[in-house]
Amino acid sequence: MNLQVDIQSASSEPAPEEEDIRRWISAALHKHPEDAELTVRIVDIDEMTTLNQTYRGKSGPTNVLSFPTDLPAELELPLLGDIVICAPVVAREATEQHKPAIAHWAHMTVHGTLHLLGYDHIVEAEALAMESLETAILATLDYPCPYKTSSAMEHPR
Repeated sequence: MNLQVDIQSASSEPAPEEEDIRRWISAALHKHPEDAELTVRIVDIDEMTTLNQTYRGKSGPTNVLSFPTDLPAELELPLLGDIVICAPVVAREATEQHKPAIAHWAHMTVHGTLHLLGYDHIVEAEALAMESLETAILATLDYPCPYKTSSAMEHPR
């Protein structure tokens, strides 16, 4: 698989190294044999608040949003879509959940990538499947289960 990741930083907050972001995405795509192109945009509160209101109809910022590409199949392009991660929200959640920031960044990146692949967590069974897959992927990266201390997670069941 050939992986192309465009990383855009529009935040003044600390963020992981680009190499780490690419490694996390690659791990999430381990069973996706096709070439893949995607963008990761790291933003601050204002931009994420606008995106969350515009595309989800929800007030305030969220940790991660994914925008899967919706292209006609006949184009046969490897574009998966865009992931937007709010650096201040990820930092705040990591502190609230008593976990290392880098582990939460890895989780949000894997989570966003899985959304691009069609995974979701609206229905309980799908949420359990997605959480299980996230946990397995993060384990291959030597990160602990992200749901052990996740009482403050945005997507509780």
